[in-house]
Amino acid sequence: MVTTQGEPVLHGSPYRADCPTRHILDRIGDRWTVLIVGALWDGSARFSELRRRIEGISQKMLTQTLRGLERDGLVSRTVHPEVPVRVEYALTEAGSSLREPLSALQEWAIAHLGQVSASQEDYDHADQPPATSTNHDT
Repeated sequence: MVTTQGEPVLHGSPYRADCPTRHILDRIGDRWTVLIVGALWDGSARFSELRRRIEGISQKMLTQTLRGLERDGLVSRTVHPEVPVRVEYALTEAGSSLREPLSALQEWAIAHLGQVSASQEDYDHADQPPATSTNHDT
């Protein structure tokens, strides 16, 4: 799709910085998004439950990621008017549709863990010549 300057990009290439698909890929490719979606596969969860399930995520990062996912329509937030107030998060239909592709990525990571670990080990222990140029387009 060709656009002129100032015209919104509705469809196109995620390789363009101003393409909306780039922003969607940034969201769903984020590690915290992947883990939050995975933690919500079996149903809704409260904030504190998500923090327990996702080791290493800070309260701030969980809050920011949940807000972004809610804004993007991937997670719903339900406030139950109880004392104390109970808030639950759940995947929307769009969020649930991420289950299959994210499961495939998880399965790939598990299947290739040994190979990737071996490659990392080899790379880390190889004699690396000093970098002479930062230009990768040679």
